[in-house]
Amino acid sequence: MDDDRWDRWPEPWVGTDSDMRTVVEAIPREVKDGFGYDRIPWQRYPHFYGPGEEVPGLLARLASGDAEAARRALGELWDGLHHQGSTIAVAALAVPFLLRIAAAGSPALRASTLRLVAEIARCQHFGDGSREGLLQVAEDPDDAEGTTLCPVDWTIQAARAALTADLDLLFPCLADPDPEVRSAAAFVLATANGGIPRVSCALHGRLAVEGDPAVRVSLILAIAQLAREDRNDRDEQVPAWARSLWSDAAQPRETRVGAALAWLCLVDDPVPGELRTLLIDPRTDRLGELFEQVPWIPPVDYRHGLRRCIHEMLTPDVPWNSR
Repeated sequence: MDDDRWDRWPEPWVGTDSDMRTVVEAIPREVKDGFGYDRIPWQRYPHFYGPGEEVPGLLARLASGDAEAARRALGELWDGLHHQGSTIAVAALAVPFLLRIAAAGSPALRASTLRLVAEIARCQHFGDGSREGLLQVAEDPDDAEGTTLCPVDWTIQAARAALTADLDLLFPCLADPDPEVRSAAAFVLATANGGIPRVSCALHGRLAVEGDPAVRVSLILAIAQLAREDRNDRDEQVPAWARSLWSDAAQPRETRVGAALAWLCLVDDPVPGELRTLLIDPRTDRLGELFEQVPWIPPVDYRHGLRRCIHEMLTPDVPWNSR
């Protein structure tokens, strides 16, 4: 390949089979609805541990009625499609099928399947609880996956477009009897790259009736993440809404803390004394176990996620030490 083409990377690959946005967009609706795995070019794209041809078999096992086989398949999909927090190109091809399996498959695996979709559709977040990073979705456009020459951000964009095309499969999950599913649904919906007013309205509507504390925090962070991506909405409405929540002493503490994290991610303002007092209060630290149920938090730190987020947001220049 000529040096000039490499110098212009990745533009020459736009619209080719190295561009997962194009490949995923080309999947017909009937192929997705009919689980037409044989119509998908899996063989072009390896997963982290093997050839892409293995993925449809794992998806079929996940959708099967064999609970143990489905559980193992989901574990293998997590390892193969989202290794150490990173997304690989073939993962975007799996998104439409994962969504359909989550909607109709085993209730016991629904939350974990939805969380996998959400992680495929956002950048690597291990250890990043900062104001800039916690709600970030896009990846550095210069980061490329070596095996397919597909920029990781193209894969993330493809996954986001795929789930946006299937919003109608996701909205019912916001009312699922299982609170973990409701949190996971918010986590996925927060990565949508279209239909933002409709998604935001659904999240606000669920928040108005939601009784589970961890789900309420998930809904707040989802609303904030959508606003962070939708710059037209970010500047005024959602930051003001988040501030009204964290500054309202009548709100439950977990709601105020979730809204505080959201607000800090949406604005560049200095940390107000009132907010700092809320976040360093020992009663806030005791919410750590509850926040472990909020999908954004465990990737930051599986043992001290809330504490680490607060530390990185309030004292970004001080190295994190969990002790």
